[in-house]
Amino acid sequence: MKHFLLSLIFFLLIFPAAFSQINISPAAKTWADSVFKTLNYDQQIAQLMILRESEITKNGIVYYDQKITEAINKYNIGGICLFQGSPVKQADFINQFQRIAKTPLMVCIDAEWGLGMRLDSVIPLNHQLMLGAVQDASIIYQFGTIVGEQCKREGINVNFAPVVDINNNPKNPVINDRSFGEDKYKVALFGIQYMKGLQDNGVLACAKHFPGHGDVAVDSHLDLPIINKTKAQLDSLELYPFREMFNAGVGSVMVAHLYIPAIDNTPNTATSLSKNNVTGLLRNELGYQGLTFTDALGMQGVAKFFPSGEASAQSLIAGNDMLVLPVDVPDAIEKIKDAISNKKLSWDDIAAKCKKVLAMKYMLGLANKSIVNTENLTHDLNRRSNDIKRIVAENAITLLAREGAQFAPLKQSANSSSKDIAYVAIGTSGDNAFAKRLRNDYYADVFYFNYKQDASRILSMVQLIKTRYRSVVIGIHAYARYPANNFGISKAATDLALQLQQLTNSITFVFGNPYAVKNFCSAKNLVACYEDDEITQNTAADLLEGKISAKGKMPVTICDQFKYGSGIITYNNSLPVVNPKNAGLDSVKLLAIDSIAT
Repeated sequence: MKHFLLSLIFFLLIFPAAFSQINISPAAKTWADSVFKTLNYDQQIAQLMILRESEITKNGIVYYDQKITEAINKYNIGGICLFQGSPVKQADFINQFQRIAKTPLMVCIDAEWGLGMRLDSVIPLNHQLMLGAVQDASIIYQFGTIVGEQCKREGINVNFAPVVDINNNPKNPVINDRSFGEDKYKVALFGIQYMKGLQDNGVLACAKHFPGHGDVAVDSHLDLPIINKTKAQLDSLELYPFREMFNAGVGSVMVAHLYIPAIDNTPNTATSLSKNNVTGLLRNELGYQGLTFTDALGMQGVAKFFPSGEASAQSLIAGNDMLVLPVDVPDAIEKIKDAISNKKLSWDDIAAKCKKVLAMKYMLGLANKSIVNTENLTHDLNRRSNDIKRIVAENAITLLAREGAQFAPLKQSANSSSKDIAYVAIGTSGDNAFAKRLRNDYYADVFYFNYKQDASRILSMVQLIKTRYRSVVIGIHAYARYPANNFGISKAATDLALQLQQLTNSITFVFGNPYAVKNFCSAKNLVACYEDDEITQNTAADLLEGKISAKGKMPVTICDQFKYGSGIITYNNSLPVVNPKNAGLDSVKLLAIDSIAT
């Protein structure tokens, strides 16, 4: 907690309240005015639209390059949003679209944990809830910087990140591990650090999902979530990170599809379509004048109640600038023109929004068209990924419970063949990095128990481990990200873990969403690892062996034993295990030294 408080003090010194949003330069305004004069009415409206470029279906990845090309040629749309695909193919499409566009396209992506969230061949980075366990805010800036570098290299101008929703509902089916956690101060601080990492690298960040999507039990992709809180409650909690992000200069915000009667009690009207929310609360009360994006307009939180074109028109009436993934472009244009005819909007409104979008394009460097170089593209995108993942893992993995000193490190000498340690990998039927480390470093016997197996093996397995092995390490693997059906963790698997936890010298590692730790709170020795990839598993093994210390703190409340901020900080006298680059050493020079030595 001390490290976090120091980070908070640093934040307050660096980001005073007077620090305002991104300022549009005179040159940007001049360029925007000149481009605007070349646009007809339909094109002015189309500049406010971001279209889907690809998606994953049951038949694989579908690219909408023909539809995008037609929309560029016919309407001069404002931008595209990348989803699934390969880095090189997507870069080729970006180059193709930018070449034919009359007005440069704003290229967007929803890449909260880096481009690997969307693009194949790119290593996925850490989810925000794992970042929330870190106590050093500068690491979050490093993370944002690397994501910004990835976006810039791929030709992406806007990343719809970070999420600054406060996840104060463990059953949240849509935000959950996408949040930094349940503490409003940490969410704000880490959101700002991530944002600055992006924007310092010329990529527009986007605070989402305004006015706060953390306390819901319904997925807005499927229906319209309801938040029954008073305005005062929203102001004291949900709105806090957004205010801080606005003061710190975030360039854009994404407005959520939520029903919040305290803001607007018009039946079935989402906050994204509410003038009370966008113009009243966001613009007037909070004073935010940056770019506003709607959440995707095809989501059922809106589409269920407003047909495609009507949703687009109502979004602009509410005060939004950019329409994300409108379902039908020509219908949207017609419905927006109908709204103008009915005096719900004016052409002056459209002009102001269009010029604002154009000015932001200038600020993002789009006045000078450039081509994405695809040579070594995938390599470049992955260049720093493993380094930052390792840094995050070393600082996030959280020791929640420790009965004694025997597991920090596990008292078993390496290269011993006594084979008195068992590893039970629950949730998987095959080898993983953690199992390999235990087998190689401790000569452990490895047992597997997946979530489809019934309870018939439990008694014999527990009895065998109890009588044959001095220590048992339990790993909980491969469970779902979201809490439905207990994360997919079977009752038999939970029962096995609970029985093994009662044995002398047992330790449990939970590899995934920390909310699943609720099943294992009775463990005498317990470690939350947050994710289940190879780097996280190897880092957990380093902790078990005493090669690194435990530094993480729980970013959410799990159970009565483990509330927000829980975590045992350990110290060891051994030298840390580091990559030379992380220690500031030049790997090229190290290779030269190595060649001399040999």
